[in-house]
Amino acid sequence: MTLAKLIELANASGGTLYLMGLLLLAALTVIIERTLYLSKMLQGGDELIRLLHANIPIHSELAQATLARLEKLPHIRLFQASQIELTDAHREACAGHLEEAIMREVPELDRSLWVLDTVITLAPLLGLFGTIIGMFGAFSVLGDIQNGASQVTGGIAEALIATACGLLIAMIGLAFFNWLNTKVRTIVHQMDTLKVMLLNRRQGAPANASHRSNLKAV
Repeated sequence: MTLAKLIELANASGGTLYLMGLLLLAALTVIIERTLYLSKMLQGGDELIRLLHANIPIHSELAQATLARLEKLPHIRLFQASQIELTDAHREACAGHLEEAIMREVPELDRSLWVLDTVITLAPLLGLFGTIIGMFGAFSVLGDIQNGASQVTGGIAEALIATACGLLIAMIGLAFFNWLNTKVRTIVHQMDTLKVMLLNRRQGAPANASHRSNLKAV
């Protein structure tokens, strides 16, 4: 199919094919940007989990170098939040600061995914709209008795291209939308894991220290 033919089809669809081209461009931009960003987050999160799993002290040279290298990751906010409370503070107080850090970082993870969600819904509707407009033009030639039938069927076939394009864009967007959402959930799980690991490695009082002291008093 030549470029001239594509332009003809786009014009016959009332310009909706041009709009769908913009939707596809927006979807691909979000897909590429979020894929690179979230993949980097996942790799960094796995590295931090391995660091804590190896029981390397946070204040060691190796740990500090790793934290400095990954300072732009949202996971680092957990390490910063864990230092707010004194080491002898209750576990619940530190857990509250860690949970607050997670809640503040989550909106940044799924930023721009609403664009994909919009494309998934809007692309098929635009395709259907373009097909309806194209069919108006196809049926307008019914006055030609000799060539009317063939022109109508050909016009309908061309008009359906708009619907096919809309469905294709929606399927691409849906596949990557679900895939990126899975990455977001995995990163949130990483942050929850780091939260528990940081709490378990604190040298402060355990969560039920006050309860044990009350029991001894009784």
